[in-house]
Amino acid sequence: MQRLSTVLVKAFRDLGVAEKVYGIAALFAVMTALLVVMAIQSVRLQTAYREDLVAPATAALNIERVNGLIFAIVMESRGIYMSTDPAKAKPFGDALTARNRELGKVVEQWQTGILPDDAARFMTFKKRIDQFIEFRRELVRRAVEISPAAGREWGDNDANRSLRTALNEDLGALAGIYAERTKTVAELGDRTRLAAWYLALLGVGAMMMAGLNVLVMKRFVVAPLSDITEATDAIAAGRIEVAIPHMTRRDEIGRLAHAVQNFRDAVSRNLQLEELEIGIAKQRDEAMGQRDKLNDKYYAAKWQLSAAINNMPQGVIMLNAAAEVLVINDRYRKMYGLPPEIKAGSSLQDILQCRVRSGLFSGNVANYLAAIIARIAKQEPAVSEVELADGRVVRISEQPMPGGGWVATHDDCTDQRRMQRILERTEMLLVTVIENIPEAIIAKDARDLRYVFVNRAAETLFGVPRSEIIGKTARELFSGESADLIEGYDRQLLTENHEIEIGTQMIETPKNGSRKVAVRRMPIISPDGGSHILLSLIQDQTEYARNAA
Repeated sequence: MQRLSTVLVKAFRDLGVAEKVYGIAALFAVMTALLVVMAIQSVRLQTAYREDLVAPATAALNIERVNGLIFAIVMESRGIYMSTDPAKAKPFGDALTARNRELGKVVEQWQTGILPDDAARFMTFKKRIDQFIEFRRELVRRAVEISPAAGREWGDNDANRSLRTALNEDLGALAGIYAERTKTVAELGDRTRLAAWYLALLGVGAMMMAGLNVLVMKRFVVAPLSDITEATDAIAAGRIEVAIPHMTRRDEIGRLAHAVQNFRDAVSRNLQLEELEIGIAKQRDEAMGQRDKLNDKYYAAKWQLSAAINNMPQGVIMLNAAAEVLVINDRYRKMYGLPPEIKAGSSLQDILQCRVRSGLFSGNVANYLAAIIARIAKQEPAVSEVELADGRVVRISEQPMPGGGWVATHDDCTDQRRMQRILERTEMLLVTVIENIPEAIIAKDARDLRYVFVNRAAETLFGVPRSEIIGKTARELFSGESADLIEGYDRQLLTENHEIEIGTQMIETPKNGSRKVAVRRMPIISPDGGSHILLSLIQDQTEYARNAA
């Protein structure tokens, strides 16, 4: 056995790497195929086991239920026999009738699951069951309609007992059949368990094959390749004397080792050639020429980048992880009045000290610098606005750079903020005027005719708060006649697309009764020439009319 093992190991070593890998892969594929076949067989056996188990189990349950119901019917029959008059027999008769129906349902359900082999025997049994049910039904009828004695005379006789005996024999025969089938199911279950064991063994075999594959790859491929890679790195580093491993192998690894040896010899010859003075001088000249070209490209790119940064409308500053200046443009210098000595290589602290001296920084330099360094370390972008001591507002956008560092753009947005404040004051003034004029002002969206704005006078006119008006249509606020009138004016305004003065008329408001109003309507034109907003100015003349009357 030991000699056979030695021969097999030697033969395996002599195989090529591809042959080893393909051989193991083939064995693994065969093992996997066997696993699939056994899995399919196991599923088929389990399916057959479940299907064969259902019929005997269901039949056994039905036999027990039929036996129980027959016994219950017999007990109810005895109750009828012992009764002295029809009134006392009726409860037993009702219970017997209910058991009869239940027995019939059980047999009908049982019949739906009968196998073809059992159909003839089951039909004989079913006929007896039908006779038994009909016999008991007639017993109840006689006992209730005639007398319990008549019922007993009908039921307590040899014919009834013979029928019961036959039923018991049928049930026994069916029970015997299903008992035999239960044995068959048990045998099938044993086969299923055996298939499961085979499946488990094949799974263990597959795992062993996978482990063998890993072992072979590590020992015969990965480790030798690692050795050869180390030798190659040593040769590339100039250690020509290094020994090449695995030269004696006859497989692909051995051929690779010979190739590395050839590479080592070629490197050795190249080194000898490089020692020649003419070759060395030529290579030096070429290297210097390449260096000059690279320098030219570098300075050109640097000049272009500097010109682009200095012509940006925003101030730009770039910092490294230690808050030292890498790039700073002219716009940033002018924005904060920095002297010429502040340049690349200066620190952010130097810039802040200059701003303190010029009055453009009033905070704590140490705290501000610590916050900047913390943001650089966290690589978190930030946007903020700072108001300088001279009234200017600067918007600062900070972005982290890959590998650490920070770039920030400073944009003077003083004019934008000044215009924004003017606009806010103008809007506030306009709202104050609109809310306090005595005329009701109403605005609708021209697309769906829903109210988008009403002033305080409109709330008073309608008697409804604006929260209940905004977003609704006239149809949702006014009565049918008033809604028709308003919608008609809206359509007219959309069609004519110019101001309309309607004059004085009566309208029925939602919660302020009838009001006499004068209405002037006008469209607000959108850039495309269509109506964007429908504006109505309504003057409530109800009180004037009453005073005049």
